[in-house]
Amino acid sequence: MDPAARRAHLDTLAAELRERLVEEAWAGAGGEAADRIAALVDREAGLLDPPARAELCALVRERALGLGPLEPLLRDPAVDEILVSGTRPVWVERAGRLEPTDVAFADEASLRHVIERLLTPAGRRADESEPLCDARLPDGSRVNVALPPVAVDGPALTIRRFRPRRFTPEDLVAAGSWTPALHDLLERAVRERANVLVCGGTGSGKTTTLGALGAFLGPAERVVTIEDTAELRLPLEHVVRLEARPPSVEGRGEVTIRGLVRNALRMRPDRIIVGEVRGPEALDMLGAMATGHDGSLATVHAGSPAEALRRLETLALLAGSGLPHEAVRSQVADALDLVVLQERRADGTRVVTSVCEVLRAAGGPATREVYALRGGRPVLRAAA
Repeated sequence: MDPAARRAHLDTLAAELRERLVEEAWAGAGGEAADRIAALVDREAGLLDPPARAELCALVRERALGLGPLEPLLRDPAVDEILVSGTRPVWVERAGRLEPTDVAFADEASLRHVIERLLTPAGRRADESEPLCDARLPDGSRVNVALPPVAVDGPALTIRRFRPRRFTPEDLVAAGSWTPALHDLLERAVRERANVLVCGGTGSGKTTTLGALGAFLGPAERVVTIEDTAELRLPLEHVVRLEARPPSVEGRGEVTIRGLVRNALRMRPDRIIVGEVRGPEALDMLGAMATGHDGSLATVHAGSPAEALRRLETLALLAGSGLPHEAVRSQVADALDLVVLQERRADGTRVVTSVCEVLRAAGGPATREVYALRGGRPVLRAAA
């Protein structure tokens, strides 16, 4: 039997034995789980050779107690994201690039079982009435679930792995994401309490850069971080981490990013760090930056510094405060000092390619590039 056929055969057996194990557990079968699994495999698959039985025991254990076929991927330290779409082969991201694997779920029921095992410890659930769900695993990894009828081709599961080790500015310079000149520029900006906005596309490394900027903060500063899903790990002693909370299944208890930004202003922060600005909290954040909370940091989805400023204007207008567009544009110009552009290249590398100074111009903010990466070489210009 070729390896692929052998693996498929063992996968099928593992799924069947897992159901048998559950039935026996409901029937009151005692003993340790590992012993019960070994006994079940010996009884039901005794004709297999010892190595095959050992592999089958591991597969049954993964399906009964772990996350099934995803376990090997979760053990692989090189995997940054796991992307599941129904029973089709699972894709992963390694070193910034997507690639298919030979891992797949045998059926939709197995995938739904894994989704349930992921969401239950987080106090979340997804079903046909609430087909979309976000959750954070105990290790900090982020999970997104989309179920039918929203997901047309079967349940979609996305796991973004949490890195236990944060990247320091020196790590980013060594990896080529930053140049030494950029390191010095950003260090000076943060220490001089410039308000910095990091922009870029999805997966470009904005949060990594934001966390590295935190290394430049003073050890005695009180820092309040605000995130939709807590990811930042700052090397400071006086950090208060706030995380938004979705509404419960009864529709109560929601805590929004905007509510957390407003609350942070009452917590005597030296710095406020917003993990990602994506809604009306933009207006409160800009107000804080412009009225005494210098040195604050944030990220936003945008493809260029100019686009980032326009997006902030649009998000601030969503607050419904009644402010005219011109007033919001003026507030953007008053609040921000620097915009850092992070990009993910075709080869998967993540690089800061531009830093722009925010200037006040007629009618609102304008940008002036003070750092650029041209042909792999940094170009610096004096700030105004």
